[in-house]
Amino acid sequence: MNYYFNVLRKYSDFSGRLSRKEYWMYALFTSIFALTAIIIDNLAGTTAGNYHVGLFFFIYFIAIALPDFAADVRRLHDVGKRGSFMLVLLIPFIGIIWYFIVLSKEGVTGENEYGANPIETLIEEC
Repeated sequence: MNYYFNVLRKYSDFSGRLSRKEYWMYALFTSIFALTAIIIDNLAGTTAGNYHVGLFFFIYFIAIALPDFAADVRRLHDVGKRGSFMLVLLIPFIGIIWYFIVLSKEGVTGENEYGANPIETLIEEC
């Protein structure tokens, strides 16, 4: 849960790096909270038409959009890619797979042009 809140605290920080573990733990909790919002929408009857999402999911989606974007950029920095690499998502089907593979890769060992390795920094702080 700390991973989730650490990412939210840096909601507008597009510099630096985000470790693979921190990113995927953040993604896990984001998915859990989004699913919870969908369930609440369905139980409360706030869904939009035939869709299973509604008001609570929309509010959560808007609240999490900027921190999620910043987390993606910092994760791309960790693997040595620029934030503009997200444009690969515009390529139908293949772009999503390629993006997922890049986000799943291990980060660059040591320091790169975007900053120090977040894992090594965490070890030094302990």
